Parts: sequence; C-alpha cells; structure tokens
Amino acid sequence: MPRMSRRTLLRSMAVGGAAVSVPGLLTACSSDSGDSDVSNAGKKLAPWPAYRPAAGPEPDLAPTDAGVQAGYTAYPSDLVKSVSRTPGDGSTVRVMTVSFGTPPKPASQNRFWAAVEKALGVKIEYTIISQADYQKKMATVMAGDADALPDIINMFAGFTLPREAQFVQRRAQDLTPYLSGDAIADYPNLAGIPTHAWRDMGRIGGRIYGIPLERPLPGSTLWINQDMFADAGMKEGWTAEDFTAVARRGTRGKTYMLGAANGSLFGNAFHSAAHNAPQRWAVTKDGTFLPAWADERYKASIAFQTQLRKNGSYHPDATSISQIDLTTLYYNGTVGSMQDGFGAYLPKYRESKGKMSPAAALPYSVGGEPGAIVAARRSFGYTVLKKARKERIELLLRILDYLAAPFGSQEWELVHYGVEGVHFTRGKDGSPEFTKLGEVENNTNLPLKYLAEGPQVLFVPGMPDAVRALHAWQREVVPHAIRDASFGLQSATNNSQGATLKTFLDDTVTGIIAGRLPLTEWDAAVKKWRSRGGDRMAEEYAKDYAANT
Repeated sequence: MPRMSRRTLLRSMAVGGAAVSVPGLLTACSSDSGDSDVSNAGKKLAPWPAYRPAAGPEPDLAPTDAGVQAGYTAYPSDLVKSVSRTPGDGSTVRVMTVSFGTPPKPASQNRFWAAVEKALGVKIEYTIISQADYQKKMATVMAGDADALPDIINMFAGFTLPREAQFVQRRAQDLTPYLSGDAIADYPNLAGIPTHAWRDMGRIGGRIYGIPLERPLPGSTLWINQDMFADAGMKEGWTAEDFTAVARRGTRGKTYMLGAANGSLFGNAFHSAAHNAPQRWAVTKDGTFLPAWADERYKASIAFQTQLRKNGSYHPDATSISQIDLTTLYYNGTVGSMQDGFGAYLPKYRESKGKMSPAAALPYSVGGEPGAIVAARRSFGYTVLKKARKERIELLLRILDYLAAPFGSQEWELVHYGVEGVHFTRGKDGSPEFTKLGEVENNTNLPLKYLAEGPQVLFVPGMPDAVRALHAWQREVVPHAIRDASFGLQSATNNSQGATLKTFLDDTVTGIIAGRLPLTEWDAAVKKWRSRGGDRMAEEYAKDYAANT
C-alpha cells in the first residue's frame, strides 16, 4: 500500500480543521514498521465473537429481527447482577474517550467517579476529549510514543482519522485470542453485544482489534416539533410536495420549519434517504460497489433541498450554526426541526419536557415511491487496548465487561445513574431521577459509556408514551432503512484520502444548496472525486467485501 504523501496529509488535516502537530504526525506515518496491509482480502478471517444475549428483564415492547429495539415502558423493579466478581486488582488504569459533556469534577471530589472506581476495583486516570478537540488530540496520540498510550482508547466514529486502521493494527492489542468465537464466553456482557455491531466495526487484516459500541439501526433522523408540523398540515403518507408545502406554510417571521447545523449539508442524510439514494456506498448482487454521489436520486435530493432553501424554509444560519446552538433553537421553537442521530432521543424528550413535543419524522415519498431512512453504522466507534501482557489484557477486558452490563442490571444502573440517594432517587414508577448532584456527576460528563456499553434499548424515564411512539416509529421505518455497504470493510484509499475527498463533496453539496454554486457543478465534482480516489475505493471495497462474504 502506498505511503501517505506529505501533501495529502497536510490537505487532510486542513480540511478537518485540526491544528495538529504536523512534524509529529508525519514522523509517525513514516516510521515504525511502515505501511501495513489492513485489508481483509486474502487473510484468514477471525470468527466473530459468539453472541450470547445477557440475561435481563423481559421488555414491554418486543424487538424484531429486522432491527427494531426492545422497549421498556417502565423501569425494571428487580435488577439482575451481571458480574460475579470485582474486575480489578487495585492498579491504575489510564483511559481516554471523546466527550459531549462538560468536564467533570476531579476524581477526588467526584462521588460518581469514586463509586465506579470502587465497583471496578481500579483507579481510573481519565483523559476526556471534547468532540471539538478530538481530531487534534488523536493526531497527537497516534503520532506519539507507543509506551505513552492510555491503556484503553475510545476510537470515536464521528470522524475519519487518517490511517486509523494502520494505527490500530500497529499499536493496539490483537484481541482475537481473547474474544473470537467461544473465547468471549469469559466476558458474558461482551458476549451480549450483537454480531451486527462487531460486523460494522469490522476486522483489520482479518483480526479483531476492538470492542464495538452497539447502536440502534436508525441513524440520522429528522426530529420535528410535532405540534408545529401538525399545525402546518403534516399528514400520514406525505409526499415530497406535501413536505415542501408544510415547511413553507409553517415558516413565518423569525420562525423556520427547517434548522440545520454546520456540516450537516442542510440535513441531507434525511432527504437523500427519503429520495431512496444509497448512503455513501451500495453494492450490487455481483459485488460491484456504487457510490451514492453518482446516483441520480442523490442529485435529486440536492435539487430538492435547494428549492427548500430558496423558498426560505431553512434558518438563515444553516451553514454556520453549531449542533449545540441548533438544539437550543429547536427547544425554544425558533426552528421546527433538526437532523440528529436517532440515539439522541433521550435528551430530546427529557430536556424538552413541558416546552414542546419532539417526534421522529416519517420520510416522505418521492414520485410515488415510499421514502427510506438512514441505517446507522451499528458500531458508534470502538475501544482498543494498549499492548500488554496477557494478565493485564484480561483485567482490562473484565473492566470493559462490567461497563457493558445490560439494561436492567445493577451494574448498568451504577454506570448510568450513579448511587441511589446520592445521584438519583426513584420516581413514582421506580424510574431513576437525577438529583442535583446527579445532573453534574454522571456518565455524560464522565463518559464511561464510550469505553463499553451493552446493547441499547428504548427507555425514557417516566415517559412510557414516548417509548411507545418511538417503538411504533421504528416498526414502520426500520424495514425501509438504507445501509452503507462499506460498513466494516477496509479500503486503503479511504483510510488515507477518504476524509479529504468526502469533505470536497460535502462542501460542494453545501455550496449548491446554499446557492453559491449551480447544480450543474455536481456532475463535475463527482467526476473529479472518482478520478482522485473514488473509483479506487470502489475496487478496494469490492475486494474486501468478497473476502468477508
């Protein structure tokens, strides 16, 4: 595989906005054992870990094989115990994860932190990286000394890190002997992570290097203010024309029906799926990989959004506002909708309670064909371990096994809510309700959930109707989810140039919808993307797909 050129690397970092230590990263890329083959093609593939669902309370709303989540309308009254022993040995464990919260209080002043340490039997030295700083920090970590790596590292899925697979293969522990096949039985909660999460995390060079963070099937979702959309004429079975009329009718004064955040391409994921366009990559029956961007339905979604922008339905700051600020506008009614991950449903319902009624939008139909939704990667990143002796790796895996406890277990309650009477009390239905202390000492600000987590379920404390609505929505849309066929596959070109090339296309989409570029620019942009690496990606994905099939 070719080495990454200095020019490519600099371009990639500039696009990502990462003020990284350039010399350090360049050194890392050109030293050590050099470029390695991370492809799975031609390799003996490690069997996926044998799936054994963890024991727990029966759900009120059943899951389906197609991907609808289990739903709990009430908190389980009898929690199970999923771990039989304290995992740790009193040693110190250094961990690092991304964070979407505010920095936590220091360990010495944090009772949540202390309670988790006691349960795990280790001292935790936590490096917490805000999402905004993640690429910069990871560039430094990936370029640094292997001995200085944290014991446990969260590889966040929100960014394409240049040469990520090569870094993992070179610096992280090969976990195949510990987790592949029946070996995972030593870690029952990790064995409860469904195979789809391991598959979408993928192998590297045929081996298993990480532990996936399982996520529900629905991905980017249009969250609407249900009352605003209903008042503007939203109806069952709506069409693209209906959507346009509702968006236009409900927009007045300084209230806009469509909100979007910087980098979201005006919420293009929802609209391209409604147009039944592939999501990044599609694969044909003969194994040929087709890029979404060359699909006429994708181009049609751009044209559709351009008209929505022209008629004034989008908030005027749709290309510059942050996701956090957009969420505030959504809660206060300035915008009637926003695109966000489906997994964001919990804060949507909890933080808007009494202010507005959030709901996941059903896709509209286009030309008589029912619309689809975006299928998420079933692994929201993954966790890797620093290379260490066997006993140390087993200790770290026991810790992750504890953190991966299922919903309805004592361990899950501690990691997600802290200590009863300190961080939470019980509501009338037994659901945990955060205390004032629990609102600042929790797993958002101390993001243990990005180290390991059990399979996610639908549950909104004290809001059973919200759970029923979300479950009903999933039953309707999950059969029409469009999955990116490249999930879990390796492409050397994508590893080295994917971030740069994707940003080039994303900027073009944004420019067209914003009115800075004509729609006729799109075909030329796709042609350039294909010639600069897109076609090579298609060939590499096809080769890896064949090896995994």
